[in-house]
Amino acid sequence: MSAVAPAAVAATSGQREYDAIVIGSGIGGLVTATQLAAKGASVLVLERYLIPGGSAGYFERAGYRFDVGASMIFGFGTEGTTNLLARALDAVGVSLETIPDPVQIHYHLPNDLSVRVHRDYKRFLQELGDRFPRERTGIRRFYDECWRVFECLNAMELLSLEEPRYLTRVFFQHPLACLGLARYLPQNAGDLARRYIRDPELLRFIDIECYCWSVVPADMTPAINAGMVFSDRHYGGINYPKGGVGQIAQKLVAGLEAAGGKILYKARVTQILQEGKRAVGVRLADGSEFLGRRIVSNATRWDTFEKLLPASALPGRERRWQQRYQKSPSFLSLHLGVKADVVPPNADCHHILLDDWAQMESSEGTIFLSIPTLLDPDLAPAGHHIFHTFTPTWIDGWQNLSPSEYQRKKDFAAERLIARLERVFPGLEAGLDYQEVGTPRTHRRFLGRADGTYGPIPRRKLLGLLGMPFNRTAVPGLYCVGDSTFPGQGLNAVAFSGFACAHRIAVDLGLKA
Repeated sequence: MSAVAPAAVAATSGQREYDAIVIGSGIGGLVTATQLAAKGASVLVLERYLIPGGSAGYFERAGYRFDVGASMIFGFGTEGTTNLLARALDAVGVSLETIPDPVQIHYHLPNDLSVRVHRDYKRFLQELGDRFPRERTGIRRFYDECWRVFECLNAMELLSLEEPRYLTRVFFQHPLACLGLARYLPQNAGDLARRYIRDPELLRFIDIECYCWSVVPADMTPAINAGMVFSDRHYGGINYPKGGVGQIAQKLVAGLEAAGGKILYKARVTQILQEGKRAVGVRLADGSEFLGRRIVSNATRWDTFEKLLPASALPGRERRWQQRYQKSPSFLSLHLGVKADVVPPNADCHHILLDDWAQMESSEGTIFLSIPTLLDPDLAPAGHHIFHTFTPTWIDGWQNLSPSEYQRKKDFAAERLIARLERVFPGLEAGLDYQEVGTPRTHRRFLGRADGTYGPIPRRKLLGLLGMPFNRTAVPGLYCVGDSTFPGQGLNAVAFSGFACAHRIAVDLGLKA
């Protein structure tokens, strides 16, 4: 993968103690780092790869700039408090041009169910109600209740729920909003939907509305997360970063360095160092060691507690968490460069394809497609578009293959996906200009995530968000950030995690929080 030139890892180690060391430069880690640097803390970020961003990174091939992960971005609104990506950039004096997307998703579902989620809320409700006319009232009541959840969130500054003074302050400032959130904390989106909706197909639509970002159906998706996503897409909107999703991390790094923080690339952390039970530093693959008053892991909790720390010393709290949650699937990714005439002029940027409701959660059942060049044509050569296709799959089916077997399996998978995409975009195969396939092994290798997972999902129906861990861990001095912590998956969600983590650490370090 081509990228900006990396900084060299320091040859000497242990010469100073940083206020905070952040393992990994995913968006959660970078928001933590930039927030702390903006408060005057000395911060070091250690990134195993050549560029920042993790699954919000990018790579370039044959004149195309491909996003590694999802291209459907929340968090760049201009009002309220839930525009966390915009606020994170602003905190370190940087900004990013974004391009508004008028449609969040165009669904292509069984029984010819075709629905566009328009940014205009009333237009979306009208289109969905036209397909389910007997459920118009229930549709509005369900999505309106999601708005009430969102309004509670959007009324207050979103910081650490582990910090008592913040909780006291925000409760006295916004008592009704706090009580509203407390009410929804133990609930799931499916609980809300069934209060108002009876049609089985419409309930399945609510399932895929949740699945497309939570990777679980509505019954297992926290109501607070659903309220955030189902409302912010109409409030702050979906806004694509000019230059690609990788620009978010690049800008955060620029802000981090301007604020006095430091990032090192090709710096793979292999161990969290401890004195007694306390985390005090890290060791890299080359033997270098760095000391920190606080250590922050932006790795998954499985990588943190089973690889960077002795697996034999897994804290009871983490063991109990693993009994409630499991690794989500990884993705089979298909990055295509295609001739522009394959894409109709009125096409939407983001699509979801599903042929059979019973296969929604199966490997390769649901297909996600983004065509970011409809918003930013500069990402591809003139006269061409990017098709970024990904579908959930597990690493087990990609293990123990010879190089030739691995390549054949990738080729067959690409053929299957292209054949399904042809139904919506006829002529796709004939219009191919470039093709690259990524598997769960690819995600594990380049992103350093256990089994290539994109975060935790519940093993069974839980009480909303009450089972998700916060940033502090059972190991003194060690914090976690990212999609393995409250509130979960998605760039805006991990940005929330970063704000919360930095706030908690700032209080612990005696900085101005």
